[in-house]
Amino acid sequence: MAAFLILRLDGPMQAWGTHTFEDYRPANLFPTRSALLGLLGACLGLDRRDIAGLTALAESVTFAVRADREAPRPDGDRPARKPALKLPDFHTVLDARKVDGSANKNPVVSRREYLFDAAFTVAVGTRPGAVFDLDRIAAALRRPRFTPVLGRRSCPITRPLLEGSAPVEATDALAALAQVQPIGGLIYAEGTDGGQVMQIRDVPSYGRIRQFGTRRLRLHRDAAQGEGT
Repeated sequence: MAAFLILRLDGPMQAWGTHTFEDYRPANLFPTRSALLGLLGACLGLDRRDIAGLTALAESVTFAVRADREAPRPDGDRPARKPALKLPDFHTVLDARKVDGSANKNPVVSRREYLFDAAFTVAVGTRPGAVFDLDRIAAALRRPRFTPVLGRRSCPITRPLLEGSAPVEATDALAALAQVQPIGGLIYAEGTDGGQVMQIRDVPSYGRIRQFGTRRLRLHRDAAQGEGT
């Protein structure tokens, strides 16, 4: 058996960035690895210049993300529907970067995508020899050092990130998510077997220049939907 922290990502707006440049900033359909590491890093109080700390965090944790179609209400009433609509917003940007790194003298209209009414449940596990264990991460989630947001600073959280008072014990991340309602959404998991293989370029390489590597995910469909993984 293994232990997993359960995170709830719920808010009116979310924005999990993918390949982008100044004038177009698309949103991914689920939280990326780089974004989740940034979320945990903010709660832990890791500075962007702390390369050793950020690298240790990245090497410590694994993620499985479920896209929820509903989210529980705090009053125990019927769950709220979460259609996860992707819509663009437009901003006028001054001094936008050009491809060569210089500033554009003319204003640029920037198109930025957001997910509206989305909710995700995340199972956070640890790897052998993890510098950041679940107890340390859980303490930071309860009392974050820096303000956690759902991708961009304009996307605040609407409920505590950490679900429950203790980690969930399960054979793997899929089994951990199966213990948390509402089950039935698509799961994007690393380190699992079965399911459909997909690739995503969201593994941060910490250094002077922001770069990202590619990882493999397994796409699972919850058994609650009548289909196996």
